[in-house]
Parts: sequence; structure tokens; C-alpha cells
Amino acid sequence: MDVVLEGLRRLEYRGYDSAGVAVLTDSGIEARKKSGKLVNLVNVIEESPIADSLTGIGHTRWATHGGPTDQNAHPHLADNGRLALIHNGIIENFAEIKQSLEAKGLEFLSETDTEVAAVLLADIYRGEGKGDLTLSLQLASQKLEGAFTLLAVHEDHPGIVVASRRNSPLVVGLGDDENFLGSDVSGFIDFTRRAVELGQDQIVTITPDTHTITDFFGNPAEGREFSVDWDAAAAEKGGFESFMAKEIHDQPAAVADTLLGRADADGRLTLDELRIDPEMLKKISKIIVLACGTSAYAGSVAKYAIESWCRIPVEVELSHEFRYREPIVDENTLIVSISQSGETMDTLMAVRYAKEQGAKTLSICNTNGSTIPRESDAVLYTHAGPEIAVASTKAFLAQITATYVLGLYLGHLRGNLFTGQIKDILADLGKIPAKIQDILDREDEIKDLARAMSEEQSVLFLGRHVGYPVAMEGALKLKEIAYIHAEGFAAGELKHGPIALIDDGQPVFVVVPSPRGRDSLHAKVVSNIQEVRARGAKTLVIAEEGDEAVKQYAEFVFYVPETPTLLMPLLATVPLQIFACELATAKGFDVDQPRNLAKSVTVE
Repeated sequence: MDVVLEGLRRLEYRGYDSAGVAVLTDSGIEARKKSGKLVNLVNVIEESPIADSLTGIGHTRWATHGGPTDQNAHPHLADNGRLALIHNGIIENFAEIKQSLEAKGLEFLSETDTEVAAVLLADIYRGEGKGDLTLSLQLASQKLEGAFTLLAVHEDHPGIVVASRRNSPLVVGLGDDENFLGSDVSGFIDFTRRAVELGQDQIVTITPDTHTITDFFGNPAEGREFSVDWDAAAAEKGGFESFMAKEIHDQPAAVADTLLGRADADGRLTLDELRIDPEMLKKISKIIVLACGTSAYAGSVAKYAIESWCRIPVEVELSHEFRYREPIVDENTLIVSISQSGETMDTLMAVRYAKEQGAKTLSICNTNGSTIPRESDAVLYTHAGPEIAVASTKAFLAQITATYVLGLYLGHLRGNLFTGQIKDILADLGKIPAKIQDILDREDEIKDLARAMSEEQSVLFLGRHVGYPVAMEGALKLKEIAYIHAEGFAAGELKHGPIALIDDGQPVFVVVPSPRGRDSLHAKVVSNIQEVRARGAKTLVIAEEGDEAVKQYAEFVFYVPETPTLLMPLLATVPLQIFACELATAKGFDVDQPRNLAKSVTVE
């Protein structure tokens, strides 16, 4: 039981509307489940202990079908309590299956699609499955549509867990006389670093010393074994008040590790996996970045850099909108997907659609062996380590860094950048970790501001050029964890409508571009500061060291170290992360597990 609960604790960031466990004991299956966070389940188990067992399954839920109630929590039992099942994802044809099962006289106790899968599995087990749990799950999986990972145990089969995967993450942990299943390797990292990634539409049956993989039709199949290169300590808070605070402080290492080993002495760059002929990449006429949320803002930063360095048009698309508007995609299109988990369902489906249209696909991802990189033609891993807080911080900076590497790679491949230019840009990137650390060393300036503003109910953010996606990301962080109104605008758009929002005392963060450079937008953004200040705004400025011009127009200035314009988001974002984290903490909110959100959106 302790093993299951510890795994759930590590995976609670994926969902925390409810939690539950089921274990096989000498007297049959014992299950406990409770709405709310994992601690509620722990309290239930302390009040009603479960007998010792060597076989168990557990689940933390992000509610999709049915509200976050005790009854809707997983596991769901069937076959008169002799079978237990847990599920991630959405079963799209659950209503049709439920109707057919009800016609047989079978009853349901919850509102969930998961219970439909449990009752279906039990019905097959008693019939055409012939009491074989693996065969029964194969047959059940053939009938299900949608995205799902299913784990099942039955009291007839002690020492066995059977699992099924379609469009939803599942990995096997290989231990010594013990094996594990999890939606993320962090669930079993205390016990083993050996893992096996499952392919699409596969079934795995584990015992303490074996794992057997088939497809949904019983044909033998294989997964890909890999080794996890971080340990359990990397998933702990390390003395910080929250995972988010820790991960903000992890960012110098996240950027450095993402750059590590990318270029040889001659400045030639490499990707982690490249299954595209470089000659084909030279012919690419358009790049489309697919992402959601914070990852989409990383893509927006990438657009500026890649277009500047490669002279290729770049579009940034929200994954969930992409395939529903008949986009123009062909064999000369490169699709760049960005996903921290590699399991974002909207992005996965968009990538699959693009591949069907003949496009080449490249994944930027933080999770080795996840679905999107596995199905892409090329992979660039960010090496940021596990990100536990739901609101992304270090993954965002690592994603931006990876897109810079991609831009330099394509620029060199296509002849737009010379080796000397690439070396210079890489040298500037190599200085970024120390500059981020400089910001972190001065974080109390931002924290004091955040605490003083803890009662604010609206904050606006302005930026231009690469500062625009930084402004949008700054606003998103406040929405996610502080639950207040926050909007990010292109500063030039201010006069076209948003300035009407400015009222006396309205806080406005302004990301000011460098005053250096021939085409600097500095003067225009300073004018924007004057415009909102004249209308009563409280102006809070992020500016480059040495920029004295902004002082007279700002009530607060935080200076970041000098760096080339295209690299500035790696610095300007950090104080906004600190601000959001501290303001939400001052409000008394759980910054690691904000309401209504889950870390990995594995449903479409």
C-alpha cells in the first residue's frame, strides 16, 4: 500500500479531484477512494486500514465524465467487486456501450465513462474472455473508442496487473522481482530507473518478474526500453516552499542542460533523433508550430528567432484549432510540436493530422519516450528534468532554448547562418544561465512587490516583439495560480482598444525592449508607458540594465542583464514567474495544484 500511495503522491500533479486504491488481499479486492486531494484518501485508509498486499493499483483523478465525488472516484469495481479498474482519458463511445450493458440488466453506480469500461471488461471476462484477464482486456479495448489507459486487477489472478493503452501515456517500470505501471516514470522512480514505453494500441501484463506486451488482438509486440536519467530527489521540493518555487530556481540548470552537447567544436549542431533526410529539410518552405498554453507562447518566441535566422515563414497554431480549419500542409511543411509531457492530446492529434497530409514532424519535448516524440520524425529533448508544478516555468524556458537550437540548426543547414555566427549566438546562449541566476539572487525585489499587491484583482501586461509572448505568459501565470483577471497585449495594440481598460491605479507590467540596436522599439514602448501612466495606471517595468530612460515613468523597475534581443525572453520571463508565484502564495493558494487544472491535458 505504501508503494501505491507514494506513487500517487508523485503523480498527484496530473490530477487531484479525487484519489483511490484497490489491492488484492487474501480475502479479495479491498478498495478505498475519496474526493479531493490525496491526503483525504490517506485519512480514509488510516481510519479503515487495508490488509498487506503485493498487488495494487491507484489513481488520482482530473474530472472529465462526472463531478469530483466519492462515487465517481477511481477505482471502479465490477464482477460483484471481484474486478477493479482505473482509467485515464475519455472513452468517446461510452454511452452506446452503457446502453447495451444496461439492456443486459447490468447496473451502474457512477456518472463516469470509466465504470462503463469496468462493467464491459467484467462482462467479457465472464463470457468470451473465458476468465482470462489479458484476453478480456484485449477484447474490451477493441470495442472502446477515444483516448484511454486502463489498468485492471481481478481476485482470480493474484500477482497480475493488466493494462491497455491508446492515445494516453503508460510506461512500465522494470525492477528486481517487482514491476510497475505508471502514467509517468516519476510514479516508480524510487524503485527503478529502467522503463519500457508502450506503443499505440498495446496491452501489457505484469507479474513480479515478467512483463508481456501484445497488441489489442493478442499479437506479440515490443516496447522500447530506456533509462531514466534523473532520480527521486529531482522530483522533491529541495527545501523550497513549493515545487513551482523550486522549478523557477531550477531554470539556470534547465537552460544549460538543454544546450549541453548540442554543438561540436566546429559549431555543427545535432538533434536528439533525426529521421528526416537533411536534404528534405533544406527544401522546407514553411514551418508551423503546434502547441497549447505556455508551450504556444514558447512557439511565439521561436517564430521571431527562426524567421530571423532562417528566413522561413513560421506560423504558430493552437493545436486544438489546427486540424479543424483545413490548414494548408504539404511535404514541404515542417511541423514543430511543443509539449512538456509529450502526451498533450490536442497536440498529438494535430501532429497525426499533419503527418497524414505529408508534412515532416519534429517534436520538442521534456519527457523521454512519450507519445508525441515517438510518433514524430525528429526529436529535440529539453532535458529540464521533471516539472511537477502544474503551472509551467522551467519547461517554458527550456522549450524556448530548444527552439533556438532548432533555428540555428536549420539556419546552418540552409546556409542562412555561417559557423562564426552560430558560435557567437551559442556563446550568448551559454551566458544565459548565469544571467538567470543573477535575477534569482535579486528575487526579493519582486517578492516584496507581489506581497504588496496581493489584494489586486486585475493586472495587465504589455510587450512588443519578443516581449509580446512574454507579456502573454506573464498574464497566464497569474490566471493559473492567483485566479485574478490578467491579460497580455501587444503594446502597439494598446491604442486600438485595450487602453480603455486603464483606470486609476490599474497595475500594468511593461516589458521594455533594449534601447540598443538600429531597429529598437524602445522609444515606442516608453511612449506606451507614458500613455497608460497619464491615465492613472500603476506602471511596473521590466527593463535592461542601464536603461535609465524608463525610471521617470515607472513606479517600479526591475532590471535584467543585457542580452541580445532575440534571447531576452529567457530573462524577462523570470521576474514575472516570481511575481505570480509570490502573489498567489500571499493569497494563500496552492501554487502547485491550482484549481480546475491538471499538468498534462491528455484528453481532447
